[in-house]
Amino acid sequence: MKVRFMSLASGSSGNCYFLGTDTYGILVDAGIGIRTIKKILKEFGIGLNIIRAVFVTHDHADHIKAVGHLGEKFGIPVYATQEVHAGINKSYCMTEKLSTSVRYLRKEETMQLDDIEVTAFEVPHDGTDNVGYCIRIKDKIFSFLTDLGHITPVAAHYICKANYLILEANYDEEMLKMGPYPRYLKERIAGPNGHMSNRDTAAFLAEHIHSGLKYIWLCHLSKDNNHPELAYKTVEFSLRSKGIVVGKDVQLIALKRNTPSGMYVLE
Repeated sequence: MKVRFMSLASGSSGNCYFLGTDTYGILVDAGIGIRTIKKILKEFGIGLNIIRAVFVTHDHADHIKAVGHLGEKFGIPVYATQEVHAGINKSYCMTEKLSTSVRYLRKEETMQLDDIEVTAFEVPHDGTDNVGYCIRIKDKIFSFLTDLGHITPVAAHYICKANYLILEANYDEEMLKMGPYPRYLKERIAGPNGHMSNRDTAAFLAEHIHSGLKYIWLCHLSKDNNHPELAYKTVEFSLRSKGIVVGKDVQLIALKRNTPSGMYVLE
């Protein structure tokens, strides 16, 4: 079975990912405009009618902007923990509140949706509640960790299970330190419930990479405190120090903030 993956957008301005097959799929987060989602999916021959569900990581605006429209106007179930759902409906960006489309899930409980198995798990971040997702389609395992301040043992477990990994590399430490953000915001970003730096992501991957990992997509890059090339080079250098050759042993991609990644077809 061919599995298809793409990033529609990945960054602090909006996040949305498609994962599926030729006949159905799901979205992980929907933090960009509904018209943009429809337009990008249509360009790849995907209609909203084949989207079985939206899985939400947490209630920050850059992850939920379009979930109200997807859930209530298009009838697509929206899965999240009870706490995340409570936060979603309190959010200022929710002009269309969720009601009939609400579906609850619990962390560490695997649910089945067609051929897709989905397990939510705890990640440390400062939303109302926060999860990553481990998603299995047949023999392929994807782990999504889009926002987290540090890698806990639980997060590490799901990173190390993945054949296909979507992992945050939000900021470069020097860019954040020298940048224009106020002190409180710099401390929030760099704190244990904030975001992962390029260097921390690179160091973890270098120590824990395994032969079953085929792709790494670096996600949620900051507009003001990072560059795709810098994130890529930081991780590539760290992997190379352990004898891992990017392009041969593993594929590495730094996702763009506002530009779709193109469709990855994985056989």
